[in-house]
Amino acid sequence: MAVIQVCHFALAASGVGGWSAALPLRTMRQRQQRNTMSLHHPLVIDCHGHYTTAPKALEQWRNRQIAGIQDPAAMPRVDELRISDDELRESIENNQLRLMRERGSDLTIFSPRASFMAHHIGDFQVSSTWAAICNELCHRVSQLFPEHFIGAAMLPQSPGVDPASCIPELERCVRDYGFVGINLNPDPSGGHWTSPPLTDRHWYPIYEKMVEWDIPAMIHVSTSCNACFHTTGAHYINADTTAVMQLIQGDLFKDFPTLRFIIPHGGGAAPYHWGRYRGLAQELKKPLLQEHLLNNLFFDTCVYHQPGIDLLTKVIPVDNILFASEMIGAVRGIDPETGHYFDDTRRYVQATANLNDEQRYKVYEGNARRVFPRLDAALKARGR
Repeated sequence: MAVIQVCHFALAASGVGGWSAALPLRTMRQRQQRNTMSLHHPLVIDCHGHYTTAPKALEQWRNRQIAGIQDPAAMPRVDELRISDDELRESIENNQLRLMRERGSDLTIFSPRASFMAHHIGDFQVSSTWAAICNELCHRVSQLFPEHFIGAAMLPQSPGVDPASCIPELERCVRDYGFVGINLNPDPSGGHWTSPPLTDRHWYPIYEKMVEWDIPAMIHVSTSCNACFHTTGAHYINADTTAVMQLIQGDLFKDFPTLRFIIPHGGGAAPYHWGRYRGLAQELKKPLLQEHLLNNLFFDTCVYHQPGIDLLTKVIPVDNILFASEMIGAVRGIDPETGHYFDDTRRYVQATANLNDEQRYKVYEGNARRVFPRLDAALKARGR
């Protein structure tokens, strides 16, 4: 700093621009320092977190709501659900936040528990009430721990109901809660796939609002009520893969060139079979997937072993990969082969030989800021 001040005075004394002439140099150095720090110590943003540890009162209220579908006299009022801030703190501090600190994760994009969305249960009113309750709880968590959590919305989808019915809740969450994204269920029927493909105009009202509010959607199904499909082992991965193929078959991004989707769980089977999908796109007379999909489609790192992350980072361009763990989710145990939790995905990202420091920065921070502009703006507003 002393050297810079001497330069300032020398410039002023010689009549060459004074203080203002030296400011760009100092600013440039500060920016270079920040960039270097970010590269080696990125903000680790987990783009895929669910409130799987909510207080038991939430599940109890939901069970009463489900019972009330058959017996309206048993339907609970919203104000009968009482969860204190202390209960929320305990549920987070002893679970997600503790693991985030242990594993080196800084911020989680936090949405309601995916399997609890259960859009196939009841009608739109049931889903609307349930979504509003779950979204409010995630908002309260983000207010209690603003440095560590920011919300993404569950939509009140219901089989056979126009997706436009979800817009008021979507807008409320973005406008009033500061949420930065949504979860979009391509199969509200719960494993029977009664909705049109994602490329159909059926979904356009949601896409129009996504573009208007500049938010992405994670394509995420909920509980399977089809006995053929285990919820987290089959239905989730089926849906991820199905979404990719639907997008290959259509031309959605011609209509919505700024639309952004995250395909969770590492993209389902798509990266493993990337050659198949490239070949199918060619047979369908579609452009190369780099042009057809990858300006708009992104994959997270919820892949629970090292070879899987190695494959993902080798096949999919680094600009299309976002860090995620879905911790305390589908796979909560310790891998006997490594002695570490399966869902400690940062270990795999750190260990892969396919990424250098600059590329890891993109996976951990840079890509999330780009895909979630409202997250980027919120972080910048906090000086991060």
